[in-house]
Amino acid sequence: MSETITARLPLTRWQGDRGTYHLVTFRGAEAETLAGHALMHKLEFGKRGGFGSVKVMARIGATTWNTSVFPQEAQSEWILLVSRKVMRAEDLAPGDERDVTLRLL
Repeated sequence: MSETITARLPLTRWQGDRGTYHLVTFRGAEAETLAGHALMHKLEFGKRGGFGSVKVMARIGATTWNTSVFPQEAQSEWILLVSRKVMRAEDLAPGDERDVTLRLL
């Protein structure tokens, strides 16, 4: 059975050199759960995903997609990128708070 994390998070806009990204950031207990899952996966399979990522099935509203979350700052924060397609489907704008569910794969 897969572990599931749900949190109400604000959508953040981040401007980088290569473009604009929209994301949500998992902190606290949710980040600890993701870090623990990453460690167990590494111990079981001996490898980690690119950039230390964890594969997930993400859901915001009625939109579900397969993606990865990425650790930040020694795994105390984890980032989920939200595509324009998801933003349009869920009528999201920076600053909007939504329930975000991750099923850890």
